[in-house]
Amino acid sequence: MNLMQFMVSIVLFSVLGFGIGFILNMILKTTWFPVVIGVGVVVGALVYQQIVPGIWDSLILGCGMAGTVASGWTIQTLRKKGYRMF
Repeated sequence: MNLMQFMVSIVLFSVLGFGIGFILNMILKTTWFPVVIGVGVVVGALVYQQIVPGIWDSLILGCGMAGTVASGWTIQTLRKKGYRMF
């Protein structure tokens, strides 16, 4: 994997994790459930494929999880400030 692919992957997984987590938070009206789903999907995929991720793969997956956690934090902050989602 070259550096450009790595940088694009980090941004892509972060934005993807944030977007999917934000939408799930609004629809399901839970705060941290998308984080649990994300961890379950990542661990399930790794166990199913029987692979051990390398350092670069771990960093990319970690950035995706950081995006999911950021979506939970954002929804929680918006709800505390009085915004109602769906």
